[in-house]
Amino acid sequence: MEKQTVLAILLSTLVIFGWFLIQPKLFPPPQTPETEQAAGTGQAGPGGPAAGPAPAVTEASPGGVPAVESAAAESPAFPAGEFSAAGDPAVEAAPGDTDPADPGALPPPAAVPEKEERVVIDTELIRAVLTSQGGDMVSYQLKKHQDRGEMVQMILPVREEGGEFRESHAFTLAFGGLEARPLGSYFRVSQPSPLTVEFARDFTVTGFPGTFTLTKRYEFKPGEYMFQLAVSIDSPSAIPLNFNNAAYTLGFGPQIGPTFETLDQRYDPRHYYTLINGKRREEKVGEDNLKIIDSRFTWAGIAGKYFAAIAVPDSTLYGLAFSSKGEPGISAASRFYLIRPALDSARSKDVFHFYLGPKNQENMGRYDTGDNGFKLRELDFTKAASTSGFLSPLENLLKLLLQLFYRLKPNYGIAIILLTLLVKVVLFPLTKKSSEMSLKMQALAPKIKELQEKYRDNPAKLNAEMGALYKREGHNPMSGCLPLLIQMPILFAMYNLFNTHFDLRGAMFLPGWIPDLSLPESVWNFAHPIPLLNWTALRLLPFIYLGSQLLYGFATRTPDQQGNPSMKMFMYAMPIMFFFILYNVPSGLLVFWIMSNLFTLVQQIILNKYLAGHRPVPAENEKPPVIAPRRKKRR
Repeated sequence: MEKQTVLAILLSTLVIFGWFLIQPKLFPPPQTPETEQAAGTGQAGPGGPAAGPAPAVTEASPGGVPAVESAAAESPAFPAGEFSAAGDPAVEAAPGDTDPADPGALPPPAAVPEKEERVVIDTELIRAVLTSQGGDMVSYQLKKHQDRGEMVQMILPVREEGGEFRESHAFTLAFGGLEARPLGSYFRVSQPSPLTVEFARDFTVTGFPGTFTLTKRYEFKPGEYMFQLAVSIDSPSAIPLNFNNAAYTLGFGPQIGPTFETLDQRYDPRHYYTLINGKRREEKVGEDNLKIIDSRFTWAGIAGKYFAAIAVPDSTLYGLAFSSKGEPGISAASRFYLIRPALDSARSKDVFHFYLGPKNQENMGRYDTGDNGFKLRELDFTKAASTSGFLSPLENLLKLLLQLFYRLKPNYGIAIILLTLLVKVVLFPLTKKSSEMSLKMQALAPKIKELQEKYRDNPAKLNAEMGALYKREGHNPMSGCLPLLIQMPILFAMYNLFNTHFDLRGAMFLPGWIPDLSLPESVWNFAHPIPLLNWTALRLLPFIYLGSQLLYGFATRTPDQQGNPSMKMFMYAMPIMFFFILYNVPSGLLVFWIMSNLFTLVQQIILNKYLAGHRPVPAENEKPPVIAPRRKKRR
């Protein structure tokens, strides 16, 4: 009896703790290592190790204004065969204006502003701030989603040493590949419509006559978390843009919102996804904080727990890189870079669509059906929101039931309790079967002890006799564990649902105590974190969970377990260990866990009363088991 109970507990514990590690190993994303290479060391952007000189583009500067280089000379190299420096023409600093008296002179480049201009785009869903410095985006806030009393910021700022925040630049453009430094000069600004903004600037390349114009055109739509960014190159004299086989790199970073204290891959994750041949693939950024993707992709993005930033280029010819290297002021960065192949035509226009918004079916599903302002379809954005692997269908079913209970009573805390109760009722036959098997094992315990004592020096004979005993009694010793294993997928799906379901974000359960089921609740905030534990607040739900777990173990123990030291350890040590593990989890998870314990406790009490009247009774002619005395071996 004791061995079977210990086995069941150990097996359940192993499955619970190993789930998040086992799942990616059992169901790994397809990998193509022969086509994916990390680029040495360093980050995707400026400041990497030297890899030889890289060409530089200079801004066309009327009036003798000094030119500013836009490409760095030191950088990490790209994988051989895709981005090679071999054969690239030397590019030098461009001269100033041509002499107007020269009849063969080209017209001077257009004047550029000498100070920054900003444009604010407001729709019912987002508020974006664009700057003429580089034609970048410095803010993208979601109006319908809150983060500590303010709108969620999808372009997180950087905290300076003095505690102040500095704006981050996203959708930067740099001539060249990952080695290039993003443009930082001022662009001309025009606004053809209230939701359309254009930034333009002229550039020259040494060794080629004339100038080319770079234009970044942002287009927003009402009711959309997506916007369009078109990058146009207009070069009347067909100036080639070939810098290590790349024309330019478009970068997003340093991190998606909302704000965070620390990131982990369970309760506040960052995932890097690509959609390749219709299948979502999670990309792992290595120890060098850089992952270069050479496969052709439909879209690429960074997904947090509730929000995502996804890039959709107009073709599959772009290079792609992810970077997670932090910088002063932001400990955990998440960036992606789109690399445009070399250009040798007079005019080109590349169109990108970017989705920065919530990770839910309502908003993402519109890009499958074409019911959106950009008429895009079959993008499978919802695959960026799926986190349960092969359990996704089960999680979706539980989500539908949760939403049904919410419609009956608009409180997600109550909906969680009702869903937990429904699952316990559905699983009751399995729970009953497990209890019956446990009771049968108790009846067989004396005979098992007799055999163990009789054949303690002959393990092979003991196993044979045990097998014969189970066959005579018609009992499978693993049948008591089987119902527990069948319930595990449902419990894992519920765990993941309550940990990641978007509608739980900001959902209040009990005013004044549990205002947000997606966050840990607190009854008292500490002035300083507790050393070692790193607790920042006193939370009540973990203590309630601990009490419910101890009560359940105390009420359901069997008489033969009361004097067993190993069972006592499991009864008290396991709940205490889980108490520390679950202390900072979302309150919705703990509400589910506590109610599951309480419902299971009630079920077990009812089953104990029922099974007490159905306990197996020995036959009248059956004698009590006699343990033969052990003979001493002769020396």
